[in-house]
Amino acid sequence: MLFVGINPGVRSAITGHHFAGYSNRFWKLLMDSRLVPEAITYEDDYRLPEWGLGITNLIARPSRGINDLRPIEYTEGWKVLERKIHRYRPEVVALVGVTLYRAISPALIGAPPAVGQRRGILGLQSETIHGARIFVLPNPSGRNANFTYREMLDAFVHLRKGCRGGL
Repeated sequence: MLFVGINPGVRSAITGHHFAGYSNRFWKLLMDSRLVPEAITYEDDYRLPEWGLGITNLIARPSRGINDLRPIEYTEGWKVLERKIHRYRPEVVALVGVTLYRAISPALIGAPPAVGQRRGILGLQSETIHGARIFVLPNPSGRNANFTYREMLDAFVHLRKGCRGGL
């Protein structure tokens, strides 16, 4: 399974680790959903392959927020991500955030999903990327006020149950 974020935040760039923001709940969600068998933090991101997991970003450049990203960065990032998926052949690509899914969906289906379907987009999608199933998760950033922790956890549990089986 490959987790894909949009781009690193400033703290992730400083620490050199994914989802390192102080209020980011990604690592807690991995543990609470039992996608990993023990509590880990951003400093343990190198251990994800032990559990058949990988992590990357669509855009490598760090920013304070997605509003700082340029459209060309999404296009170029998609080309790199598609090559990674083709090379590593994950069974599942877990897109971390509805915004990320909206950004790459034109490349997948030719058009972005309808606006206003924020909650309906979560979960397993009908599209695939080089045979990998696509699963959309809520963004676990502390800035994401669109989902409660319970809703995020439910999505991560659904990912585990539907795409991986139990640990």
